[in-house]
Amino acid sequence: MIRYLTAGESHGQALAGILEGMPAGLEIEASYIDHQLKRRQQGYGRGGRMKIENDQVRILSGVRYGKTLGSPIALIIENRDWKNWLEIMAVEGERPVDVDYIGVVRPGHADYSATTKYRYDDVRNAIERASARETAMRVALCTIARKFLEDVGVFIGSHVIRIGPASYESRDDIDGKIGEWTHASCGAYKVTEEADKSEVRILSPDVSERAIDAIKEVKKAGDTLGGVFEVLVTGVPSGLGSHVHYDRKIEAQLSQAIMSIPAVKAVEIGEGFGNAGKPGSEVHDQMYPGEGGSVRRKTNRSGGIEGGITVGENLVMRGFMKPIATLMKPLHTVDLQTGKAVDARRERSDFCAVPACSVIGEAVIAPVIANAFVEKYGGDSIEEIRERYKNS
Repeated sequence: MIRYLTAGESHGQALAGILEGMPAGLEIEASYIDHQLKRRQQGYGRGGRMKIENDQVRILSGVRYGKTLGSPIALIIENRDWKNWLEIMAVEGERPVDVDYIGVVRPGHADYSATTKYRYDDVRNAIERASARETAMRVALCTIARKFLEDVGVFIGSHVIRIGPASYESRDDIDGKIGEWTHASCGAYKVTEEADKSEVRILSPDVSERAIDAIKEVKKAGDTLGGVFEVLVTGVPSGLGSHVHYDRKIEAQLSQAIMSIPAVKAVEIGEGFGNAGKPGSEVHDQMYPGEGGSVRRKTNRSGGIEGGITVGENLVMRGFMKPIATLMKPLHTVDLQTGKAVDARRERSDFCAVPACSVIGEAVIAPVIANAFVEKYGGDSIEEIRERYKNS
């Protein structure tokens, strides 16, 4: 089973991670992972932290001469900003007298919920681990699973379809931008390549321009914006996932992965939200005879999944990200140490991180699909898996 764990605080020494279950023989280099880490740091509306960090990964174990060994893979990303937090984030020793205890919590953040759950006496403990900084290591670990998928012809991509009030007018407009690419197995890669040319990862120049204007406005107002991103997977074979148990349904696993991203509050598979208000005749993807006895569809409203199992069409899912909880014009809150009404804390943060969130969305679904792939085709090495897949 492919799974991973991360460790580290936002302003600690480093982020660490372990990925296990990756088959042996997969070619992987740090530079391949670093490319995805750089993509995560891009996007109009990012804050000052991205000017400090230049995320680069070090592979500590599980890889020899550029190929995975089948053993656990350990990664580390050092936090360059840690040098400015040596006393505040010290692992050992006594707390310096000039390091304040934080009691003021931010609405919409894990500040309050985590502080009360774990009985912290300092909100800083919650801030550090709940920070989206942790997703840098997730992107690094999941990129190895992404490389595995690309080696078997499965590609993941994404683009942003809404930031605040700026969005496409219809689904037809979106499909018009991506339709010609998504017929190829590597089509998702093309979508990502084109989206990365935009500062906000929006394929439409008009929507992109309006999104940047909206971010500029909230920045002046000390506010933040959320939005919607779409993740696509092309080259997906049929038969991944299962209907026999609730936790083996692949859309449930994909949804959990997307929902695990900080600030994501909803997920949609295919045209899920819109389908809920339509009759079945306008929802279900009708079937037609294909080549060699196969079945094809002219629509993909189900997002490539029926009954918890992939059907051989592209996977389509969307994440809905709320505005970031740190506002430069703070909301009303409470100081947990005094019980008094105060303005929320200002932590260094982004004004809009939807473009970055879309890149994280690409990453976190990779282990889900890779795990389902290994479960179906089996094998301890990439060569064995390729052979079984080819002969299936």
